[in-house]
Amino acid sequence: MRSAAPAALALVLVVISWQVRADGPLLDLDRSARHATWDFRHALHSTLVNHLGATLSDLGGNVPAFPLLLLGGTLAAGLRRRTDSPRWWLPLPVAVLAGAAVPALVVPTKTFFARPGPFGMPLTPEQLGWYPSGHTATSTIAYGTAALLIGRELGRRARRLLYTATALLCAGVGWGLVWSDYHWLLDVLASWCLGGLVLWALARRLAPPAAEPAGPAQPGGH
Repeated sequence: MRSAAPAALALVLVVISWQVRADGPLLDLDRSARHATWDFRHALHSTLVNHLGATLSDLGGNVPAFPLLLLGGTLAAGLRRRTDSPRWWLPLPVAVLAGAAVPALVVPTKTFFARPGPFGMPLTPEQLGWYPSGHTATSTIAYGTAALLIGRELGRRARRLLYTATALLCAGVGWGLVWSDYHWLLDVLASWCLGGLVLWALARRLAPPAAEPAGPAQPGGH
């Protein structure tokens, strides 16, 4: 069962990439989602929601994502050092490698697919293309890695809260990109899949989460 999630992510990523490359019928989902979002945004006519969408999408930029990733690695290393964990410094190079993985994965892929954005304008020579979404991949990998590193030093309840908050933040970045008409929906979905695969591979390499402290023994308990 543990292999079902990464297999599903990989399958969705392959199908979307194939459809983008072949200009297949699945791209109708992009056009339908864009038109529906456009209509709803204009019907709502909320400056506040529009600013929220733009702000959330900005959270997928190199700043603040990469500085927060390094901060997360530093915090995790500090927590490990306080508990005298072996190789307490390991979260720092992990954070650096995760940050380096983003351009290594996204830039060649954008260049290969060279997909125009939602406005349909031809790419200029300095543009890489819109597929997959760089902001979505950056936020998913950077914030997800920071959460994994820190979460492994926390108790189960705090870890779940951190993971949930991180997932909601990354979902918000993707929503903001689509809402603001910065990206096609499939650009975002593909980057979520890509980021999920990176985080799954990273989680398998990291040490197990910190064990919960044992509670007081209950008399007569088994």
